[in-house]
Amino acid sequence: MNITFSELRNIKHQMPSGSVGRIANELGINEQTVRNYFGANKFEEGALTGKHVQPGPEGGVVSLEDTAILEIAQRIIQENKLGM
Repeated sequence: MNITFSELRNIKHQMPSGSVGRIANELGINEQTVRNYFGANKFEEGALTGKHVQPGPEGGVVSLEDTAILEIAQRIIQENKLGM
């Protein structure tokens, strides 16, 4: 899947507090790996996230190999909007 870096960061900023931990717990991964997925670059603590960034407008285009983190983030945002 391709998404602009700006769109990816916007999704991250829409997530309510505690979402990074929730995503990490659901997937059984390190919280820093989730942060890296959304643009952090602290790989000594978190794993690589299977993404590749091509330079360009809006921060470039991010090619995501695995969309599981993104899908959970979008679900959490939607739940938050519905007050779940």
